[in-house]
Amino acid sequence: MTTPTPAAPVPGPPALRTSIVIDYQNVHLVGHDLFGKPRGLAQHETLVDPLHFANQLLHHRNANQGPGHRAARLCHVWVYRGQPSNRRDPDGYSRNQAQRAQWERDPRVHVTLRPLKYRVERDATGRPAHGVHGQEIVIEKREKGVDVLCALAAVREAARPDIDLAVLASHDSDLEPAIEAVLGMTDAKIETFAWRHPETFSYQLARNNRRVWNTALDESVFETCRDRTEY
Repeated sequence: MTTPTPAAPVPGPPALRTSIVIDYQNVHLVGHDLFGKPRGLAQHETLVDPLHFANQLLHHRNANQGPGHRAARLCHVWVYRGQPSNRRDPDGYSRNQAQRAQWERDPRVHVTLRPLKYRVERDATGRPAHGVHGQEIVIEKREKGVDVLCALAAVREAARPDIDLAVLASHDSDLEPAIEAVLGMTDAKIETFAWRHPETFSYQLARNNRRVWNTALDESVFETCRDRTEY
């Protein structure tokens, strides 16, 4: 008697080709405030490795999908971040450049840097005041335009014919119009991410929109994503 040949397994639906857009300072500092700062860690000790973060995000995203929903496959990681001034902060500038070089060793990771804006102390004449070593006294430094770059990237990636899913990694409510723009497009799909702490609130983009899947990641994932390279 001939043994029947077992039927070939039915292949599942193809994975979603995915681009992740990372608002780096937002992802890093929200995670730091939730998980690193309470343990006494400095900000430079809680840097997030973009590729580790992206892989963890999609791993947990896929694990939480219900039957019939397509898994996501990582294709691109787009990182947007402020860049310190080489004149005002040469050490910070050098570390920033070294981090970009390290992260972009994987060809899927693309890091875009935008110069930080500095506000300096001024003397009675309105000229910049200087410290004892002749340096300008910086009162504040902040990112400028990074949120716009993230919004443009999210819409661009969602519209690409070779990308099925864009994931916007940020807690910045200013980026919600980008999500709304993608939802108004044909054949475009966007999802979000948020750090989650059991006792502390963190803002979630498009929280009340049932059309937008959110992947929540906790402290254990934050620890896995930390970049422990000495820069």
